Amino acid sequence: MRAVAYNSPQPITAETSLIDIELPMPEARGHDLLVEIKAVSVNPADVKIRAHVAPPTDEPRVLGWDAAGIVKAVGADVTLFKPGDQVFYSGALARSGTNAEFHLVDERIVGAKPKSLDFAAAAALPLTTITAYEALFDRLKVQDPVSGAARSILIIGGAGGVGSIAIQIARVLTDLTVIATASRRETQDWVKDLGAHHVIDHSSPIAPQVAALGIGAPGFIFSTTNTDLHISDIVEVIAPQGRFALIDNPKTLDVVPFMRKSASIHWELMFTRPLFETPDMIEQHRLLNRISELVDAGKIRTTLSETIGPINAANLKKAHAMVETGRMKGKAVLAGF
Repeated sequence: MRAVAYNSPQPITAETSLIDIELPMPEARGHDLLVEIKAVSVNPADVKIRAHVAPPTDEPRVLGWDAAGIVKAVGADVTLFKPGDQVFYSGALARSGTNAEFHLVDERIVGAKPKSLDFAAAAALPLTTITAYEALFDRLKVQDPVSGAARSILIIGGAGGVGSIAIQIARVLTDLTVIATASRRETQDWVKDLGAHHVIDHSSPIAPQVAALGIGAPGFIFSTTNTDLHISDIVEVIAPQGRFALIDNPKTLDVVPFMRKSASIHWELMFTRPLFETPDMIEQHRLLNRISELVDAGKIRTTLSETIGPINAANLKKAHAMVETGRMKGKAVLAGF
């Protein structure tokens, strides 16, 4: 089968940063589904690993952690899906990726593809959806109010892939007032259209802008990017006993200033459940199904912003380069082989 891989960390401009290869057809066993890949999207995780992490063996490594496709075969222990089912999911960090014609994935982290979306539009959703959903409900526990705080959430980096879906989930599934940050007219219009109640500019100090809204200190803050640049504003803005979640990898993170407010700090990594095969791993199956239903009900929309072309090394290089700019609006998707 065809696949796209890399042999060593290189700049995306290098000729061999990503290469087209041929691999044997995988076989579904246990809880695994064998999925025929129809579309994939590119995430910052793809870019960071390709640029900085050597493959663990001498063999080329296939990246990719978002996919939509059709189940072709199932392992002996599978109970949730059957051949012919259309699915969408984000795979596991420790397994071969989705940038291949066929892919093995544990059924417990797979959801039924929204019927109202084509494969490209569906492939834009899984990783960011799981990240946003887990951050909101498993880490920040936004369903549990912070005493004395404004019933609001500040989402830093609202126009990116995770921010774009977090805004929608917060609007549809909570009663929170959503404050999102975006720095360009184009991205500010994007987050407003997704449902943000208020939009502020993260290229200027955030704290004064939040204060100027006059709604009080938010109980929840979710930072999706450049946390180290905004940490002093986050400390100032968050309500006493508030909850702060982040998903990026700041070079430094001084948590001591949060002590005065007894604010809690939460990391969200959507790969944790499949990486450690936690007892509640099936929650990712359930939440993807819930989001699929909301999409089909017209309450949540895809965050697809650009479809580049078929899945091959040349097009994946283009997508990686786009993500590396840090100025993406929504998600870039590749469809078909």
